[in-house]
Order: sequence, then C-alpha cells, then structure tokens
Amino acid sequence: MQKDITRWIFFRFFLLSVVAQSIQTFNEKEVATILSILSADEMAGRQTFGSTIHLAAKFIADEFVKYRLQPLPGLTSHLQTFVMINSKPLESSKVTIGTEAVSAQNIISQTAANKLNITPASGYEVIRLNEGDNAMATFRSIRGKKGNVLVLMHSSHEPFFMRVKQNAAARMKSETSIVFALTTQSTTETFDIAIENEITELKVSNVAGMIPGKSKPDEYVIFSGHYDHIGIGKPNEKGDSIYNGANDDASGTTAVMMLAKHFASVGGNERSIIFAAFTAEEVGGFGSQYFSKQFDPAKVVAMFNIEMIGTDSKWGTNSAYITGFDKTNMGEILQKNLVGSPFQFHPDPYPEQQLFYRSDNATLARLGVPAHTISTSKMDNEPHYHKASDEIGTLDTKNMTEIIRAIAISSKSIIGGLDTPNRVDPGQLR
Repeated sequence: MQKDITRWIFFRFFLLSVVAQSIQTFNEKEVATILSILSADEMAGRQTFGSTIHLAAKFIADEFVKYRLQPLPGLTSHLQTFVMINSKPLESSKVTIGTEAVSAQNIISQTAANKLNITPASGYEVIRLNEGDNAMATFRSIRGKKGNVLVLMHSSHEPFFMRVKQNAAARMKSETSIVFALTTQSTTETFDIAIENEITELKVSNVAGMIPGKSKPDEYVIFSGHYDHIGIGKPNEKGDSIYNGANDDASGTTAVMMLAKHFASVGGNERSIIFAAFTAEEVGGFGSQYFSKQFDPAKVVAMFNIEMIGTDSKWGTNSAYITGFDKTNMGEILQKNLVGSPFQFHPDPYPEQQLFYRSDNATLARLGVPAHTISTSKMDNEPHYHKASDEIGTLDTKNMTEIIRAIAISSKSIIGGLDTPNRVDPGQLR
C-alpha cells in the first residue's frame, strides 16, 4: 500500500511538471508553422502515390531526428517503407455484367494477379452497390474482408468510382483480389469477367520514431495520425484544385509531431512511446495495416489516433470526442487525468457514422488493442471535408494547441505505467 501511495505522489508531482513544461512546449505559433508546411500547395495534397508525398515524409522524418527519436526496432531511419501493388486492367480484358459489356475503364482490380477469371461459380463474395446506397460505407466495409470480393457498383456512383480509381487502385501484396465494376446492371446475378492486368510495384512509407521506456520498454503507447490526403482533384468555383487536407489530417500529424517533441524533452516515460505518421489511409488504411503487423498487439497498451482536430467540436472549444468510448475505459482514464482543467473528452456523438472503424485505430482495435481516435470534426456537417477548401485558414490553431496539450496531460498515467486501459473485445466488433 505504501509503495502504491508513493508511486501516486511521484506521479502527481510528475504530472504537475508535465503541465508546466507543456505550457512552454505547446505554442500556437509552432503548431501553425508545422500545419502550414504540411498543408502548403507545394505538397500538392499529399496524395499517397503522388510525386510530392515524399516531401511530407521527409519533413516529418527530419523533425523526428531533431527531437532525437529513435527509429523503430530493426530500422535504421524513421521511414518504415513497404511495397504496394498497383494493378491496371488492360483493354484486352473482357467483362460482361448481365447483358452489358463493361470497358476496362470501368474496372478497378486490386490484385497481384496478372489474370483474373470471375464467374458466379468462382467463390467471390459479391457486393451490390445499388443506386442510393452509401458508397463510402460499402467501400470501408471491404477493408476487413479476407477472401475475394467483387463489387458491382451502379453507374450512379460514378463520381465515387472515379475517386477510388484515382486513389485506391493499389493494395498490399495479398493472395486475394478485390474487383470493382461500374455497371447499369448492379443487381444482376450473371457476370463473366476475364481481366488482364498490368502489375507495378509502388514503394510507400510510414514515418515513425520512438522513445524507449525506462522500466517497461516492451510495453508500447502509440500516438498516430495519417499524413496522406487525396491530392489534386476537380477545381472548385474559385479554380482551386489542390486538396490541401489541412484538417484531414495535417492537423493530426501536427499533433503527433508536437507530442513527440514534448515527450522527448520531458523524458521519464516508463513505457515506450511510439509516434507514427501513417501513409495510405485515404486509399484503404494500408499504412496502419502494415504498421500493426510489426508489433505483438499484446504489448501495445494504448493507441491515441488523432484525426481532424483543427475545428471546434460540437461542444465548442476545450473539448474533443473519442471514438469507441464504450469499448474500453481509456476515455475515463484520460478524463481523470484532466480533473481541474477546463478540457472535456466526450463519447463519439456520431455513432451512425461508424467513425471507430473509419480511421487508423481500427486495425489495432480488431487485434484487441485499446485503440481510439480523438477528433473534433463535426461529421454531420463538415463543410470542408475532402474538398479543396480544407485549408489552414479554416482552422482554429489556438484551440488545436489546447487539444494537443490536453492529450499530453491526459495520457501521462498510461505512459507512466500507472494506468492500463481495458482491452478491446474483438468479438464485439463488426
């Protein structure tokens, strides 16, 4: 008992010192500087397979070096590079859906196979995306599929199809295949698909660094956000075609970088802390999927995924919400550490949006990790989401700085080894 009391006294002293240092570490000017660099036009929207995303990766990695973060085990730099496969259907492909001949332009094949032959007897799971259905929800539901999938997408969803084609024609190396076909006959039971693919390999990189723990180095706490966005698209009414992604998710990446700088300067963490900026979130969450395979999930104590914190939440300033709040007691722990402050964490107010499954926390959560996303985005009315207008001028950098500070303070008992959140029950996840 005396030992526990002593630990708590030490922790409260340590927490007070963290609060004092965070006032100096987290300043709005530096938050705005990092945010402006990541969302600058020169980054061209940080498209996963674009020609400029390496500029963002290099900037983040260089900052991690300045903060004196160590590379992850087994790596010699802060770039965690992996290979994705891009598959392009050739004009020689022959695809018939019902009575309709579908051109190769209306086919997306996510596969490592040079040839695919698909009929109703091929064993593919067939998903029909009919007129009026939620295309994004359907697309995200495919992430967790373990077998071959054929998506018959009604032609009314052509704008979404073209977005997928531009940003998500690639996938990780896999034995399985996912095929999208844009057709007027999405409800048909008959199809005969023979696709010939041109296969290319694409290298992409997460950016990650760590601070080893003092007494529990094999227990990990992760802070993450994704640094990719959707690149260049159709010009808006102002002629702007660069989707800068200032809120989505340069804001979360900025938070991860500021937290890395802070904890590197504070030190004293009992558990190891990992800071990760993921790539390929917008094209299927592939960066976090690769990252998750590099760790024993039983050793990951908690994951703070940070996504879109640049605008005020529905409760106003000094507040944010946590997706999957009821799936662990992590939110309760964070709020306990904020007692006496004006900041408040809330449960996700948009359960119909299924946000817990729509960000990079989902991969580790499905492995039992207490992995949650922290956000302020008003997902029922977010005017700049996935638009060229998502620029730094639309964000509240002062409030964003306070959110980052609150995350740092609220996480300290977990980083300090005093609190361990409950595990997620994968059997309760969809």
